[in-house]
Amino acid sequence: MVTGLAFLATAVASLFAEATLVRYTQRRTPHLAAWTVALAMFALASAALAVGVSTGWDNGTFRVFYLLGAVLDVPWLALGTVCLLLGADVGRRVRWFLVFFSGLATGVLLSAPMAAVSGTEIPVGKDVFGAFPRALAAVGSGVGAVVILAGAVWSAARYARDRSTPGHARLAAANGLIALGTLVLSSGGLVQGLVGHDEAFTLSLAVGISVIYAGFLVAEGRSSRRSSLPATDRGSSSTTSMRDGHL
Repeated sequence: MVTGLAFLATAVASLFAEATLVRYTQRRTPHLAAWTVALAMFALASAALAVGVSTGWDNGTFRVFYLLGAVLDVPWLALGTVCLLLGADVGRRVRWFLVFFSGLATGVLLSAPMAAVSGTEIPVGKDVFGAFPRALAAVGSGVGAVVILAGAVWSAARYARDRSTPGHARLAAANGLIALGTLVLSSGGLVQGLVGHDEAFTLSLAVGISVIYAGFLVAEGRSSRRSSLPATDRGSSSTTSMRDGHL
């Protein structure tokens, strides 16, 4: 069951990353670029997990899994939320900080001393790495999760204040699903750290990434419908959005 769920999470994340990449090449919007990076990392981390639980862990496989899954994935997913809600300029500044953090984390995780890992049970970070790698995971995933949850609350509050503006409901629903998926992923890591249930952890990965994918589909639904409108309708819609102060 653990191996099957790990491969399922890898497949869903790979399809998700491909979908975001295709849409990014069509529209070049920064939130799609951030989501593509995040989902590619998730797919690689899930692939490392699938290899570890099926053929046995080694130090290299666990370094990849921990770096991409526990440290970097949620911050890049959060960058998509920042770009979606605050715009490209703010997202660009946050992205440079995140690039620095990613380089630092990569150097630390690839060189940090670690206990030897083996077998097919999923190792726990606190039993393998020292304080600094685990602190990077706590900061990256913790801050990223807070940003995603705050974005969901902000979107919901904005929709509650002004339900007449087109797109607010869809944006609120999308960010809510992404936040819910992030919570599911975080709950799996918590269960794994406290009680060590591999089945619960891998199930949380498969369910969490599927819920986040649903949020992506909801967020992109508005863009897909607007791109199918006649040119005159798109122009009218864009003018109205600009006049009302919304993207």
